[in-house]
Order: sequence, then structure tokens, then C-alpha cells
Amino acid sequence: MHYDEQRKNTENKSNTPLNIRDLWQTPRELFNTLNKEFKFTMDVAASEHNRLCDIYYGEKSNALCNYWDKVNWCNPPYSNIMPWVKKAMKEHERGKTTVMLVPADTSVKWFKKAYESCNEVRFISGRISFINAETQKPVNGNNKGSVLFIWRGHAPSNSHTVSLVDRDQLISTKHVATNNE
Repeated sequence: MHYDEQRKNTENKSNTPLNIRDLWQTPRELFNTLNKEFKFTMDVAASEHNRLCDIYYGEKSNALCNYWDKVNWCNPPYSNIMPWVKKAMKEHERGKTTVMLVPADTSVKWFKKAYESCNEVRFISGRISFINAETQKPVNGNNKGSVLFIWRGHAPSNSHTVSLVDRDQLISTKHVATNNE
């Protein structure tokens, strides 16, 4: 198999059943910690059952074809992340902030595009147990680490920081990471 074909095959590789593959919710504690820092105004990749903001785009409202709000939370469908990265980049050009939670998979094309275009990268040490949107119960077995890509609306495109954050601190109700500390 040619190298490019091999790379394409890893872009959407998942062992999760198709009917729930894109329906995972971010753990509320993790979202709340980040929300204290960013004060999200919209969840741009949500459903009625897994949304984390009052204002959200669901499948029917197609966030990829609409303008995003001032400060956006994005835990996109992992089956096709590249369009979400491109949209976050466009919204950044419009002065919008987006925080995107995705797998820390450096072998795929969208990762490089996100890494090179965002203002901040936060690798998360430890694996996240995402929430089944139907049962609202955490599910263990996430086979990849996670990363936050942050496009800050007020920051120039050439500003870039990379850090490692501890999952347990992100999900702790006591810890709030801010740039103002």
C-alpha cells in the first residue's frame, strides 16, 4: 500500500459503532473548567442531547455553513475533522475565538493544519472518558489522547504556544487555568 493511501486510511479509523461514533459529549467538568476561562457563547458542534451551551448549532443548522459566535466551543464529529479545522480558521480571520477538542493524532492531515494555524495547543495528559449522550454516563476505552486547539479572536495568526495540561486538573472543580493567573 502506498504511503498516502495508508495515511488516508488512518484519518477516520475508529472501533466505535457508527450509530454513536459522532454523538459523544465532552465531560461537563472539563467543559466547565474551560468555560470559566473562555466564557463560551456557542457550542458549534452539538445536538439537543449533548450541547453544552444554550446557543448551539446542531446537525440541521449546519455550523459549517453559518457564522459562529464570539467565543465558540467545538468538540467536532471525529469522523471528519478537517472541515471543522478549516471553519475555525475562517472564523479566526473574522475575529472569533474557537476552542476545539480533538484526538491528539499527529499522523493525520487535519492535525498539521490545526497545529500550524491556531494560536495555542494544549496537549492533555491522560485519556478523557467521553459521555454517551443518550445515557449521560462516561465511557472508558478512549484509545487516543486529546488535544485542545485554540484560535484566539484577538491574537495575531503568528502567535503560537504549546503546553501540556493534566486531565485531572481540567476535570477538577477546584482548578481554573487562565492566562490571567
